[in-house]
Amino acid sequence: MDYQGAHLIRPPSEADSIILQVTVGCSHNHCTFCGTYKEERFRLKEEAVIAADLEFAARYCRRQNRIFLADGDVLILPQARLVALLTAIRGKLPWVRRVNLYANAKAVHSKTPAQLAELKELGLDRVYLGVESGHNPTLATIRKGSDAAGLLTAGRAVREAGLFLSVTVLLGIAGREDSLAHAEATGRLLAAIAPNQIGILTLILLPNTPLFADAQAGRFTMPDQRGLLEELRLMLAPLTASRCQLQSNHPSNYLTLDGRLPRDHAAMLALIDQALAGQINLRSETHRAL
Repeated sequence: MDYQGAHLIRPPSEADSIILQVTVGCSHNHCTFCGTYKEERFRLKEEAVIAADLEFAARYCRRQNRIFLADGDVLILPQARLVALLTAIRGKLPWVRRVNLYANAKAVHSKTPAQLAELKELGLDRVYLGVESGHNPTLATIRKGSDAAGLLTAGRAVREAGLFLSVTVLLGIAGREDSLAHAEATGRLLAAIAPNQIGILTLILLPNTPLFADAQAGRFTMPDQRGLLEELRLMLAPLTASRCQLQSNHPSNYLTLDGRLPRDHAAMLALIDQALAGQINLRSETHRAL
């Protein structure tokens, strides 16, 4: 398989998937907290290279029934290119049941409902949407490229097309000053989007990012562990009617949660309360990672 660029990332749940790199980098690449593609110019890979990778997968990846399309935002591709790609996957890898990818709000908004439904019909199954926050001042500060209303309409468009929607949010991204406002607004947005899956991560400041520079200059201060737990509790509080999988099992987090809402809502809040009371050991700083 041909992999280009300094980094190739995929969601934790795609660990056993065939990773087919279709684009290199991220089409947005302005988020102040993300250093993954800062030195990478976004580009589409040549069709001949992708075709060769599909041939490789057809020969050597017959035990894997899912495929993840990398890098940061394959959905931004023109519809004709996506249709051709999904058609080729179906033809070359007929045993693959699910095709999954990352997307941002701009990419989702570039597709009509009919186009999203067409992609679903051709095998697209799961869309991973980075929400990060529902707090508009924070979204503007981190240069997310969308406000909460845009993220809401993007999430709903994915759901209405019959696609599985997995969203991620970030504890700590608003800093200490807007911590609670970020948590409350994000909880409201998650309840409104009603995704199939919520993944909660905790911010790790990376040296090659503008946010790291802000922290070094004293313009940004991360909440402490207690503050992050309070964010987590506020974020979960309004999700009493949500029907989804919720996980904070990423190694960036201090506290691990993994359950289904609304069934496990009360138990999750109780676990956070135990952590706030010092009754649970949290992940040590040396064991946190991206």
